Amino acid sequence: MKKITTFLCASFIIQSMSAQTFIQAYKDRADMVTQTNITANLQDFGNLGVKKTGSQANVNTLNWIKNKYLSYGYTASQIEENPFSFGSTNSKNLIITKTGTLYPNKYVIICGHFDTITGPGVNDNGSGTSIILEAARILKNVPTEYSIKFIHFSGEEQGLIGSTHYVNNVVYQGGVRKLDIKLVFNLDQVGGVKGNNNNTVYCDEDQGGMASNNAASAAVTQQLRNCTALYSPLQTAVDPAESTDYIPFEQKGEVITGFFERIRSSYPHTAKDTFANVDPVYVYNIGKATVGALQHFASASTTLTVNKSSSSNSLENVKLYPNPANNILNIELPDKTVNFSFEITNISGRTLLKTNNETKINVSALERGVYIGVLKVGDQTLVKNIMIER
Repeated sequence: MKKITTFLCASFIIQSMSAQTFIQAYKDRADMVTQTNITANLQDFGNLGVKKTGSQANVNTLNWIKNKYLSYGYTASQIEENPFSFGSTNSKNLIITKTGTLYPNKYVIICGHFDTITGPGVNDNGSGTSIILEAARILKNVPTEYSIKFIHFSGEEQGLIGSTHYVNNVVYQGGVRKLDIKLVFNLDQVGGVKGNNNNTVYCDEDQGGMASNNAASAAVTQQLRNCTALYSPLQTAVDPAESTDYIPFEQKGEVITGFFERIRSSYPHTAKDTFANVDPVYVYNIGKATVGALQHFASASTTLTVNKSSSSNSLENVKLYPNPANNILNIELPDKTVNFSFEITNISGRTLLKTNNETKINVSALERGVYIGVLKVGDQTLVKNIMIER
């Protein structure tokens, strides 16, 4: 991975929390990232050797990643191998699809490369690979409104060969766009350097390339910063887009963002890019930020159940309909519930409407758009995106 935009300086800015509100279920799932899993993934990745595109070690690594997904419960029908050629060399990308509940044909892509050159590449990019695997494990059975594609690219080190092939042959076919993408979230070189004070992560923002992408990228990058602050202990700074696997998407007009280590290691692309030289705790913390952000980007509709043994009070079967709504939003509870509250906020967290014990909510005063609905029953909370149409 190398810089392509060196004339713009990344700078620290004041964290803005206005774009998202804290969601306890997102935090609970972010906290499911384990240091044990991250460390094991990094060590296993390192032990697979130099994964140069076309090598047997590259094939072995793809199979190791694929077997991880199978162990998490993903089925063969969800796993796709995407072959490509590079000169006389053959390789494959690996794509795993988790289908969304409301927008099954619109995708949040989270991606990173698994090929390396010279060394085992534990930082570049075993770190991103390990985090994507952990996010896929945790979100396996979590409903998300948007579909998620977990993509592991090969050929990145030779010039974004795998991701370019995927964009030109899957996202686009014969020049026609075939895949509707909400955004592309890339993780590359997020291993840090052992011994450094790795408390800050760069959030990549599109500041060049196609100018039409820049405003949307700035918005989602700010959301990524917000999620990092909400669901991890890390600070953030903005970094211009890198020459990594979201660039072929950006060149076609897609919205991009990503993570990159703040204190840049000199070990990638050398034999010293080993487990001994990365900071596993830093990778773990970026993993927590990633799981929080991915839930936000894919709109994970979540129920928080504090007393899991009390099925009579569970909110798992609550229905909010119609969604999208026009004038009336109905709340259907599985059991008769005496006391509950419901509020609708905008994406800045400002309460626009609040009711108590009402099952028919008049939303006719709300403008067309996406809002956040929060239903509270005792110590349980249901958070769901609400769409208003006119």
